[in-house]
Amino acid sequence: MKKVFSFILPAFVLLSSVIYAQPQHLDFATPEKMGMDSERLSYVDTIMNNAVRDKDIPGGVVAVVRGDKIVYLKAFGNKSVYPKVEKMTTNTVFDLASCSKSVGTTMSFMQLFEKGKVRLTDPVSRFIPGFEPYVDENGRKIQITIQDLLTHTSGLPAYVNPSVIIEKYGTADPDSLIHWIAHCKREFAPKSAFQYSCLNFITLQNVLQNITGERLCDYAQKNVFDKLGMAHTTYSPKMQDKKEIMALVAPTEKQPDGKCLLGEVHDPLARVVNKGNSGNAGVFSSTEDLALLAAALMNGGEYGGRRILGPQTIKMMTRVPDNVKKFGRSLGWDNYSGYASYNGNTSTPYVTFGHSGYTGTSISIDPATKTAVIILAHRVHPTDGGGTVRNSCMIANIVYSSIVSYDIK
Repeated sequence: MKKVFSFILPAFVLLSSVIYAQPQHLDFATPEKMGMDSERLSYVDTIMNNAVRDKDIPGGVVAVVRGDKIVYLKAFGNKSVYPKVEKMTTNTVFDLASCSKSVGTTMSFMQLFEKGKVRLTDPVSRFIPGFEPYVDENGRKIQITIQDLLTHTSGLPAYVNPSVIIEKYGTADPDSLIHWIAHCKREFAPKSAFQYSCLNFITLQNVLQNITGERLCDYAQKNVFDKLGMAHTTYSPKMQDKKEIMALVAPTEKQPDGKCLLGEVHDPLARVVNKGNSGNAGVFSSTEDLALLAAALMNGGEYGGRRILGPQTIKMMTRVPDNVKKFGRSLGWDNYSGYASYNGNTSTPYVTFGHSGYTGTSISIDPATKTAVIILAHRVHPTDGGGTVRNSCMIANIVYSSIVSYDIK
């Protein structure tokens, strides 16, 4: 008699699934209890209120984490100003734009190192057949490696308009996009220069998908967001039909049809070509979910008994490799490149890491002081205007300057 086992799961597997499906939250504490000065921290209010007044942003939410506690969480301005006005709330979910590179792609990709699936020195062509190397003036071929993609030193172009893909292939789909990337002109030799490129992380997405056999959005959801208990974090919630999250999402830019993007990623490559599942953008999240991630990263990759990465992996991920030290980019994060102004001037030099996004988002994490600053805004609503660069730097300066004691429990 044939025995069938496929539908029977061990009890511990079922229990783990239930546990990981449950959301987690950081507890709140006063700034003073966590070695910070609340009066100094309150200066953040002025920066955000002025940004709303000056129409730099319609609204936003700021969270500050110290150790494993939230010491500051406030909403400012409006969640929506078109077609109707809605007040901002602290649980609003934002399009993270390029912060997705760190929160989604990088966090997922680092797990491949822990599973023995990939090395920093592996050539991309090992995972994407036909992926072309850089060829110098003497005809010498130099392979583009995984590290080159993660540190934006690959030589790939910064971006490609979806219209270019459509013109060349007659359609805009993920296969056409990665084929174009695999064969496009390399603009400099790997590791010889730095150029921030969305194409680097779309390539990493395809490497991960070829290794795991899963879409990036599915892998990240299961192995990062759900595992840590980030209840309001997902890729393109409209694509996923996640109604609970959709009710919390802030809209972004008004489209030619008069409607604002809502629950659809703002970035054209991620939305039009990759259909919401993209290595360069597409993650939506809230400040409290990102606070949870920041706390886990400052605690060696674990919070509340749920581990997403090991301590040594986090050290590798957030350290700028010696062979590209002058460019200031660690693996999937930014430590001190020219793009890292959101880390401020008063955070710990060289070890503070973070990322920012085109829509007005930024995450800054200082592991030396166990402090994180999360700013979520949507400067692209209802039109692509406003700005957050100067404000995010000033907010980071205020937060890190409000630390008055390094002795926290």
